[in-house]
Amino acid sequence: MPQLESIRTDIDDVITHALNDTRIVGTVVLIARDGELVYQHAAGLADRESGKMMRIDTLFRLASITKAIVCAAAMALVDRDELSLESPVDRWLPEFRPRLPSGEQPEITVRHLLTHTAGLDYRFQQPPDGPYARANVSDGLDQPGLSLQENIRRIASAPLVNRPGVAWQYSVAGDVLGAVMERAVDKSLPEIVAERITRPLDMRDTSFAVTDVDRLAVPYVDAKPHPKRMLDGDVVPWMTGAGIVFYPSRTFDPTSFASGGSGMIGSARDLLRFFETIRRGGGHVLSSESTAQMMRNQTANLSSDPKGPLPGWGFGFGGSVLADPAGAGTPQSRGTWQWGGVYGHSWFVDPARKITVVALTNTALEGMIGRFPIEVRDATYRSM
Repeated sequence: MPQLESIRTDIDDVITHALNDTRIVGTVVLIARDGELVYQHAAGLADRESGKMMRIDTLFRLASITKAIVCAAAMALVDRDELSLESPVDRWLPEFRPRLPSGEQPEITVRHLLTHTAGLDYRFQQPPDGPYARANVSDGLDQPGLSLQENIRRIASAPLVNRPGVAWQYSVAGDVLGAVMERAVDKSLPEIVAERITRPLDMRDTSFAVTDVDRLAVPYVDAKPHPKRMLDGDVVPWMTGAGIVFYPSRTFDPTSFASGGSGMIGSARDLLRFFETIRRGGGHVLSSESTAQMMRNQTANLSSDPKGPLPGWGFGFGGSVLADPAGAGTPQSRGTWQWGGVYGHSWFVDPARKITVVALTNTALEGMIGRFPIEVRDATYRSM
């Protein structure tokens, strides 16, 4: 009991300071240890302008948290021999044959898509006049009403940034994967994810559509003296790239394609149930081998980029995998699986310590790559 009180105090302090410093507008944080919920707290505002409080069941635009769920659905197809990791993508998408700058059309496999080693890219990472901008590729967060077929055509028309299988490059691979899954079983991606993952796990709040508009958090963007309400067309700077273009209204447009990389909406409780299921071996939705593959570093043997997304980290399916805790400067155990979402989220699963953390905010990008997720992580390990 003293240990539980310690974690409550430590995480509460982290949240209070982030709110008082106006780094975030609101948050929901859930932490499980060895299958037991040891912390849950909703704080701040889901809608600052109307004064609506954040609640445990508040819904969020999940952005790249979507990737882990869609990868799990893909592995469910693999478990049933409806999809193969080594199958070439053009078996299912014959129209998808992007070229290298040399003009060569190399083979891209399903595994390449799952690991972000397909040679694809994100528009927000390229210069404002880069190939993806010229092709008007959507990153899955913008361009309401765009069809998946048209976006796949645009992606295929742009040159690959490297040969598939030689380097890790974060990309629109999740959207291409979604198109492959649809062709493989002749169902829409929302149907596949519902049938294979969310419905069996009773994740009633999580889908590619808003289940309850009144519970959906309003998104905000980092700004001084406090975050500003996000508007369609807002561009958030990203390193040396063109920046991330947000269109919050996309969530409400049923004609927008179901983005396998960033299109889902859900709740913290649903996500904790999902990540705990993966940590414990897949339950009744995935085989233990599939969950092991998701949490295994798939990029350790790359010749061109052995480090993956950050120093000390490789990449599995749907998230990064910790290869070197000291090199990464983190208290997490080797083999920790984690990622986030640009609307302001972070999550991680530490299989060795049996810890799962889901920290959702409505503030981009502080909730994903600011001080907040680091402080939540460090407070968790201090208390455990």
